[in-house]
Amino acid sequence: MASIGLFYGTDTGNTEQVSEKIKSLIQEIKPDIQVDLIEIYQRKAADMAQYDFLIIGQPTWYDGELQGDWEEFIPEFEAIDFTGKQLAFFGLGDQYGYATYFCDAIGVYADMAENQGGTLHGFTSALDYEHDFSKAQRGDQFVGLCLDIDNQDDLTDDRINRWIPEVLASFGM
Repeated sequence: MASIGLFYGTDTGNTEQVSEKIKSLIQEIKPDIQVDLIEIYQRKAADMAQYDFLIIGQPTWYDGELQGDWEEFIPEFEAIDFTGKQLAFFGLGDQYGYATYFCDAIGVYADMAENQGGTLHGFTSALDYEHDFSKAQRGDQFVGLCLDIDNQDDLTDDRINRWIPEVLASFGM
């Protein structure tokens, strides 16, 4: 049975709720896939390194700040050899209040994962958003799924429902 490590960090519970939606949708689409939902708080590199398939959820705070648990996890993340590992990122941000930092956290971590040999999946269009800049953006795409539940919550479920099948197909599942 294939398994996915779905790691997230949260302060308000929003990223946790999205993570739970993602897990439920994966299990609905592919009941044979094991999805381990893991909060990043007090985790070690070995907790993440055991998975070949990873989905990582991160909110971006204020002026591009990483959520506290993800900030503390950087040394652990940098210790992981991602060669042969498949990763998909999703992030939460506020495209209006922090238009020059929208979903920066996933860009920071995606760059590290790629530099450490990981393969990124789940790129999405940046064209349906109203932000000025994002470290998560490459050309007209984000390195993952960006969600703005503060300003576009009505689009969240549809975006997740489109993204997950694409990620699973890209993972070869």
